[in-house]
Parts: sequence; structure tokens; C-alpha cells
Amino acid sequence: MFKNALLLSAGLTAVLAATPVQAQTEITWWHAMSAELGEKLEEVAQGFNDSQTEYKVTPVFKGTYPETLTAAIAAFRANEQPAIVQVYEVGTGTMMAAQGAHYPVHQLMTDKGEPWDPSGFLQPVVGYYSDTEGNILSMPFNSSTPIFYYNKDVFEKAGLDPEVAPKTWAEVEEFSRKIVDSGAARCGFTTAWITWIHTENMAALHDQPFGTLENGFGGMGAEFTFNNEVNVKHWDNLKRWSDEGLFQYGGPVGGNDAQPKFVSQECAMFMNSSAGRAGVIRNATDFEVGFAPLPYYDDVIDEPKNSIIGGATLWVLNGKSDEVYDGVAKFFTYLSSPEVQADWHQFTGYLPITNAAYELGQEQGYYAENPGSDIAIEQIMRGTPSENSKGVRFGNLTQARDVVDSEFEALLAGQKTAQEALDSAVERGNQILRDFEASNS
Repeated sequence: MFKNALLLSAGLTAVLAATPVQAQTEITWWHAMSAELGEKLEEVAQGFNDSQTEYKVTPVFKGTYPETLTAAIAAFRANEQPAIVQVYEVGTGTMMAAQGAHYPVHQLMTDKGEPWDPSGFLQPVVGYYSDTEGNILSMPFNSSTPIFYYNKDVFEKAGLDPEVAPKTWAEVEEFSRKIVDSGAARCGFTTAWITWIHTENMAALHDQPFGTLENGFGGMGAEFTFNNEVNVKHWDNLKRWSDEGLFQYGGPVGGNDAQPKFVSQECAMFMNSSAGRAGVIRNATDFEVGFAPLPYYDDVIDEPKNSIIGGATLWVLNGKSDEVYDGVAKFFTYLSSPEVQADWHQFTGYLPITNAAYELGQEQGYYAENPGSDIAIEQIMRGTPSENSKGVRFGNLTQARDVVDSEFEALLAGQKTAQEALDSAVERGNQILRDFEASNS
């Protein structure tokens, strides 16, 4: 009997060993988030993985936004692409032009029978990532918009009301003079993103076109036209304020020198992405931070339009199996749930991508407990977006932004006037657009 039992046991073991274990379907997600944001992104992926057993999302950090996009394009050509890639908003035109490379998210969710209600998303967010028929092409994930930060302690030292931020650019100048003249801080204000905040958003807030064909939304034949009166006026002012010591340049691209100038209390006011809110609070240990909408020129427009978004979305790349796309669709459903989005938004400072996530934050008392945390939402939802304020969508926009930065630096160096710098930026930028059009036609 003992011998027979051993034989039976061995037989069962052999059968079990021969029975295949159901493997999880792997979903690779390339992204561009490091440090705390990267850790939070991995936490989001792990939350999905823990919620079910069929699929496993594996995040892979691929460097900066431009590096991640470049890597994805190269990988697709080599048939080694991930299922999901995070692409920043200025890469939208490039992705749209890559016919056959991506699986439109609205089609994916319909094909896989996942819940999909475009009206549930914040309209200024999904409007940017939709085609001319209103179909959402990529999954909104980390969307932001620029806001105004200020040092309440410095305001008080300068004799200003710490609870009142400047609303107009005339008040920014007035407040800066009081701050510098009183010795409360060495400079009035600094900024990140000359291109995004002081050129693209400047045009949007004042309902001015940044380019033709609805700021590029109408097709690749668009041209830049941002050398307009409002931007020339603003660049003239920035040059004058820089010469007078009221404004300090924070550097090109994202302006990496700007935030240190603010958190060290060298400059009293600062403009940057709403996604930088958590970092500013964390690093501003010696003073209280105030938050406000971006200033505007009240002699140009009575009520400013909505600001425009930054950040990134998740694009689904073609060339994967049906099982992978099943998992991607389920992951996107998880990702857009109110609980996940509210947690992501509240931790990072990025916008909640759905109305339900915003409403959940209100129910939780988050905005009441964290004054200023809803500034970005209120600003981007202000009024109805016009053709001039719904965003900018041009191919190779990153290269055009580099041109704008170089021309702004020429202005600060006294080599060009504001009009000359912006005229040159438009001329050089339009050549970039024509090169992009030629290579994608």
C-alpha cells in the first residue's frame, strides 16, 4: 500500500508539473517621470497589478520627454515598441502624423467593450488630444497648466497684503517695485517656460492666435503668427523689467534656475506649471506660499480666456497582440477611475482628468484644506475655449520652442528688439513647420 501511495503521489506530481500555469500578459509602459513622480507612477501601475491577476503593467523610465519620444519612434521602426508610451503635449502633432503607428484610444476602448464616456473628462484636456471629429486619440494622464506662485512673507515685509496676488501685469510691475525698493527681496519675479507661459499662454489668455489653421489643429499647412502686438508688448516689458532688476530670467526650456530663485527667496513671485506645486511647497520651508491665476493685460482684454495645458498623455502603439490590448483597455479604465485620478492629482499637482475625480476631491474636503490647490482647475475651466485658447498643435514644436528661447535670449542680450526677436522666431519656426510637413506628406 505504501509503495502504491508513493507511485500515486509521483504520478500526481508529474501531472501537476505538466499542467501549464496561466501566465500574466505583460504590458510595457515607457514613461518620462523620475524622482517622486516616477515613484508615484510606479505605485499607480502596482495598484492595477494588485487589482487583478490577468495582466501586469511594467513601467520603464526612458529619460526626458524628448528622449522617450525619440526612443519610442526608433523602437517602433525596429518592431520593438512598448504597448504604451507617455508623450508630452508638444509631441501630439508628431504622433498624429505617424499614420499607422498608434491605436486611437477611443477606438481601443470601443473595440474592447470598456466604459468610455468622453463627456466625463475635463473638456480643455481632452479637446487638445482629439482629432477634428472630436475623437480622443490618446489617454489623458498627467495634464497641467501654468499658475502664479508668490511669497506671502515677502509681501508682508514689503507692505503688501499677503492674501492678495497681482491680477494684472501692471500690478506685477507695481508689486515688484515695492518689493525691490523695500529690500524685501532682490527681485520681483522669475519664471519657468518663456515659450509655454509667456508666448503660447500669453496669446491664449488674451484670445490672440498663435498660428493659422486654429493654432495648428486644422492641419500641417499651418504657420506661426505669434509675433503679434500682445506678445511684442509683453517681451518689451520683460526686457525692460530685466534691465531694471525687477525680473530675473530663469533659463531656457523649462527654466531650471527659476524655482531655486523663488524657494531661496531671491525672487518674490514665480510662474511655473501647476505640477510643480508639491515641489514648491516641499522646498519652501521658510515661508508661506500663495497661489493665484496667471496675470493678464487688462488694457487688452477685460476677462482673460482659459490657460492651455501642458503635461502628457499615454499613446497606445500598434503591433501588439489582442491580449495586450485587452489589458491596456482595462488599465485605462482603472487609470481614469475617480479614486485613482483624485489620488494622482492631489499628490502631484497635475489636473484631475475627469469631472468625477474633481468632484471626489471636493467631497473629501481636499481643496478646502489646501487653499490654492484648485487654482489650476478654475483657470483652465474659465469660460469656453476659443480657437485661440484651446491649445497649440504643431509638428516638431519642441524645435520651434528652442528657437523661441534663443530669440528671447538675444532680446535680453540687447541684440534685438522684441519685434525683431519675435519676427525671427516666427520665420525660423515656419521653416521647421515646412520641413515637418515635407517629411510627413
